[in-house]
Amino acid sequence: MRFFDFLRLNLPWLSAGFLLTFLSSFGQTFFISLFAGEIRLAFGLSHGEWGGLYSLGTFASAMMMIWAGGLTDLFRVRALAPLVLGLQIFACLFMAFNPVWWLLPLVIFSLRFTGQGMLSHLAVVAMARWFTATRGRALSLATLGFSLGEALLPLIFVALMALIDWRLLWIVAALIAALGIPALRHLLREERTPQSHAQSDSSLGMLARHWTRRNALKHWLFWLMIPALLGPSAFNTAFFFHQVHFAEIKQLSHLQLVAYFPFYTGVSIVAMIASGWALDRFGTARLMPFMQLPMVVGFTLFATATDGAWLFAGFVFLGLTTGFNATIPAAFWAEFYGTRHIGAIKAMAAAIMVLGSAIGPLLTGLALDLGIGIELQFLYVAGYFIFASLCMTLGVLRAAPLLPATA
Repeated sequence: MRFFDFLRLNLPWLSAGFLLTFLSSFGQTFFISLFAGEIRLAFGLSHGEWGGLYSLGTFASAMMMIWAGGLTDLFRVRALAPLVLGLQIFACLFMAFNPVWWLLPLVIFSLRFTGQGMLSHLAVVAMARWFTATRGRALSLATLGFSLGEALLPLIFVALMALIDWRLLWIVAALIAALGIPALRHLLREERTPQSHAQSDSSLGMLARHWTRRNALKHWLFWLMIPALLGPSAFNTAFFFHQVHFAEIKQLSHLQLVAYFPFYTGVSIVAMIASGWALDRFGTARLMPFMQLPMVVGFTLFATATDGAWLFAGFVFLGLTTGFNATIPAAFWAEFYGTRHIGAIKAMAAAIMVLGSAIGPLLTGLALDLGIGIELQFLYVAGYFIFASLCMTLGVLRAAPLLPATA
């Protein structure tokens, strides 16, 4: 099917996925960390204390995702998404009106669970279930919402912060989330694959079977994937979480640093679309081993960059893996484990990724308090991605022969 025909025939469902990923921005680290300086100042927190509170809330959201993510196997997106958006509105208002530091873990939990957790999960599971032969294209288009949020929201909200109190900006975020509810109801008047037909429309995984979450957790492939699941979430999160501090180290204003974000987003969009096309053509097994290698280069450049050109190059490589990571892992779960229980399996993977986003800020924040500079930390991060890529390559190459012949 030609691209524009595919887009025209599936526009409502692709738009719903796009809207979900865009609205997840308010629970993503890149957005919350825009207010890190104001939050630390308002509540008198050090880097380590703020990182610890953030990680506590994020860890709790990861645990909740193990249960809540499986709801996508039981309920339609059009029923779950408005409910999650309602909770996100509450979370944004909670941040706006929270008066004390000890409620911050609960604030972060509510933001992370609704945004990074459930809205992202709903979008990805829907695309993986609704599309089979064109799964890569569907994922790449729906996840463009992540990129739009990363490109526009930091510039807009950092600029507004110079004019408006930061707490009022969280009310603005709540209003934007509220607009998403009627929009989603309109787009999802009908779902592309009704839940009642899920068994007949689902595709098989390894050994020509549908894997349950319990089966997947007993299989060695899942465990070899864990370093790759943790890595981008932990250290992409840590990078954006410490963006204010990183700008100071590189002798840039915060606005100068976020001015790089649209270029990073542009690269991630290109990588997202290219990986979607490549997925439909080559499958995940051939692409997985390479998707995190740009992170090695990116974090090495962030550690050593002395001028704007090298920083720009770092964002280019970071954007490559961000784009790949938005589509390839989501297709991997559907291709290797089947789609009948994809919600429960992907929920476990999502919980691990959310856990990674709790570990990253905690480790790097504590290291900063102990006097270990962020640039030195980034060199260790580059080494971690080499290790994660080796584990992932070993697992995928061993598991690929187990896929059905049609995969």
